[in-house]
Amino acid sequence: MFSEAALGEYLRAHAPGIRGPLAVERLSGGQSNPTYRLRADSGSYVLRKQPDGELLPSAHAVDREYRVITALARTDVPVPRTYCYCDDRSVIGTPFFVMEFADGRHFWDPALPELDAASRAALWDDINSVIGRLHSVDYAAIGLADYGKPGSYFERQIGRWSKQYRASETEKIDSMDRLIEWLPHNVIADPASSLVHGDFRLDNLIVHPTEPRVIAVLDWELSTLGHPLADLSYHVMVWRLTPGQFRGMAGSDFAALSIPTERDYLERYCVRTGRERIDPRDWEFCVVFSMFRLAAIMQGIAKRVLTGTSADAGAADVGRRARAIADIAWRQVESIGG
Repeated sequence: MFSEAALGEYLRAHAPGIRGPLAVERLSGGQSNPTYRLRADSGSYVLRKQPDGELLPSAHAVDREYRVITALARTDVPVPRTYCYCDDRSVIGTPFFVMEFADGRHFWDPALPELDAASRAALWDDINSVIGRLHSVDYAAIGLADYGKPGSYFERQIGRWSKQYRASETEKIDSMDRLIEWLPHNVIADPASSLVHGDFRLDNLIVHPTEPRVIAVLDWELSTLGHPLADLSYHVMVWRLTPGQFRGMAGSDFAALSIPTERDYLERYCVRTGRERIDPRDWEFCVVFSMFRLAAIMQGIAKRVLTGTSADAGAADVGRRARAIADIAWRQVESIGG
């Protein structure tokens, strides 16, 4: 735990809106970056910091999180208000930023068993709207023209996650080796570009306390300028994976749940973003890419467990699933004649 006194002194100087003595509470989740709730006389806030210890290159980019959330405050994408960013390690040991605490509901199961059918339908429609709005943002107009490199997004991402995977490899996974070989030779030609979240999942959304709508999108550390279908397919993987594989809902009775099918969900997205259609083979490539990327992320979590830098008690279980996700991705390649 860091020094609450040092943090309080820093906030008094750099975030004058935060007033009164601080009470600090570690929040669960947020495996990548340790997250804390700050309580003060002026309200509740969230602190996100890099984990301690040796980190993989370009990982845990809390500075980028702070920048994109601050910029998106000028759009219709729901994000928390930000207060300050600090890269002075003498304050709490690592860089950090502080933002508003979004007081709402947090769901993990995409089948939304906590809600009635009408609320499930309304919430999934709102989530579809939020990711559509994100991909429609004029990122240059909000100061993010240099937030990523233009073009060759898939090639760069495949290279990046292949390197990240190799850097965190703890055992040989044949399907990952095959994906690393196959993906660069099958990249889609679609040139679309947008601001992408990079980890757009149900559990990274805060939902209004009583209404079926998103009030805040969290965990932006993987955001960049990239291909919207990569972002969308990572989000839509819940339709392809089972609950046991990774927080999915494959095999559910979507009609009975009042949740759209994957096809219906994609059609709504296209209408909202003005995209005429999504080529089926392009889409399947994106799904395979997203599964590969998820497996690489899981392998990174497994490595952090071994090195003692994981920020979450459940990280070991997540890390063990890397092989299973990679195997599913390779079976998908085989099913499309890869």
